[in-house]
Amino acid sequence: RRSGQYTMNHDHSKKIPDGASFDRSGSQDSLDELSMDDYWKELENIHETRGNNHEERVALVVKEPDEGELEEEWLKEAGLSNLFGETSGDSLESMVFLSTLTRTQKAAVEKRVETVTQTMRKKNKQHQIPDVRDIFRLQNDSKGKVSDGSEPSTGRTSENKNETHDGTKGPKFSLGTDEQKSLLEDMPSSDTDINLEIAFSEQAANLKDSSIGKMYKGGGGDTLLPNFRLPKDKTGTTKIGDLAPQDMKKVYSLALIELTALYDTLGTEFKQQKAVKIKTKDSGLFGVPLSILLEQDQKKVPGTKIPLIFQKLIAQIEETTLETEGLLRIPGVATRVKGLCQELEAKFYEGTFNWENVKQHDAASLLKLFIRELPQPLLTVEYLKAFQDVQNLPTRKQQLQALNLLVILLPEANRDTLKVLLEFLQRVIDHRDKNKMTLKNVAMVMAPNLFTFHGFGSKTIEQSEFVMAAGTANVMRFMIQYQKLLWTIPKFIVNQVRKQNTERQKQKKDKAMRKLLKKMAYDREKHEKQEKTPNDTDVPQGVIRVQAPHLSKVSMAIQLTEELKASDIVARFLSQKSGNVQTLKKEEVFLYEIGGNIGERCLDDDTYMKDLYQLNPNAEWVIKPKQS
Repeated sequence: RRSGQYTMNHDHSKKIPDGASFDRSGSQDSLDELSMDDYWKELENIHETRGNNHEERVALVVKEPDEGELEEEWLKEAGLSNLFGETSGDSLESMVFLSTLTRTQKAAVEKRVETVTQTMRKKNKQHQIPDVRDIFRLQNDSKGKVSDGSEPSTGRTSENKNETHDGTKGPKFSLGTDEQKSLLEDMPSSDTDINLEIAFSEQAANLKDSSIGKMYKGGGGDTLLPNFRLPKDKTGTTKIGDLAPQDMKKVYSLALIELTALYDTLGTEFKQQKAVKIKTKDSGLFGVPLSILLEQDQKKVPGTKIPLIFQKLIAQIEETTLETEGLLRIPGVATRVKGLCQELEAKFYEGTFNWENVKQHDAASLLKLFIRELPQPLLTVEYLKAFQDVQNLPTRKQQLQALNLLVILLPEANRDTLKVLLEFLQRVIDHRDKNKMTLKNVAMVMAPNLFTFHGFGSKTIEQSEFVMAAGTANVMRFMIQYQKLLWTIPKFIVNQVRKQNTERQKQKKDKAMRKLLKKMAYDREKHEKQEKTPNDTDVPQGVIRVQAPHLSKVSMAIQLTEELKASDIVARFLSQKSGNVQTLKKEEVFLYEIGGNIGERCLDDDTYMKDLYQLNPNAEWVIKPKQS
């Protein structure tokens, strides 16, 4: 019966009226019935392995939220819950945060606050409910100017582009929408360059307003994906994992707001799904939440970030050879896979499991089974639908930008596991001449394992019409093809974090200063003279002091030149060998930018130090090993 369902899907795929919609996003890419075969076959294999032994699985219910509930949850996730509710008095933090948002990001926040406040008024909750316009008006008055130079309701623009919005000269973070418009026009934007300097949602809004938008549509038909690349950034590319946790928290909030603003601008609905808590296994291998797996694994191997069974299955597949024809596509024998599964549950942690009995196709089936059996999807209940909806965005570039933000939003364990999976899939594709598994084939076979999640009941699968299937296979292709770009934190978000940190420090300083002036009638000049840090005097202009506590040369003053890069500084330190200190290799230590307007950031080798110094003149510079 089920297979009939799929052939039926095939047959009416030609007649599907939405055909146009996925032609528009280029997701058809000549994904005809033939190339879709792998997808439907994989679905059948999944049903087969599920067989009757998993019927007792509790389906994960996705709760239909009450009105305003989603928005309230969204504001919490975005770190803005103190704009409403009992804590709404304490919104200084939020004010700082809001002051760094772009026009489209502000609009996204406004829209959600509006919904929450209306709902609260209806329910007549007893807290004071601010009017959304007051929040932004308040903030604009207190600042004088808004960071992006456009006050939502009056369109006021900031007069002096080089001033930070408190009127002081400072390192310039470009977030302003007016600057952005001109920046966009000046940029020799090649279709394949991903601009990380300007908020994606702003780029989308500007495209919508301009005639260039028409040229950007990714036409269907070509099976080759564009060769997207990141233009070099002199202040260094920031990868996930390069920033300290307190800054990553801000990155998360900003990515959520930015993704929402991008979907709003493009007219696609962005809704986080909410999972109802279900009882899950608290030990074992298959069907165990990632967090619990990692807890048990870290007892065995401290510092583990990827489940050991997952690593082992990949190693097992690679051990044979990646040249096996039909690797990942040809399933293992269902009964044998089931038996191995039970045996692994019993013996894996004991170390008594005999891996020699595991055939390569069985290992591949076990790997896919592991992903499918996770009690919550690898791409999470919250964002699975948003990942699927990427296919509805108009241009390929926007699809890529949305995926970039979604990867940032995933919990660390999910993101790390996804990264290892995508890297492995790329290695399989690298052997396509022998194994006949092209990017498209691998995407077809893996999409049902990541996207048709048992927890949403079988309805999702029954309804996976041709369009949905082709779409998710396409999102899968994107994730594999562009994985290197997806783990980058866009520069505009890092700049917004720097801006928040600068504002926060300024307020702290002002507060401390006021306290001091109150306490004693100090005359201000005298105080400021004392405030000069000795650091200002002992390092001449254009020279930075670099510390390296782990190396034989612990400190060095380094003259900044136009061409000096982070890797040159590390090399200079490493060349100063001395006998008594353990020697660290180049790939083991990194130069860090610490403090000033960032918590801590690991610098990529190609960071031009003078440019970065101008962006963060108060930072300290330290060479140390990367924390795992």
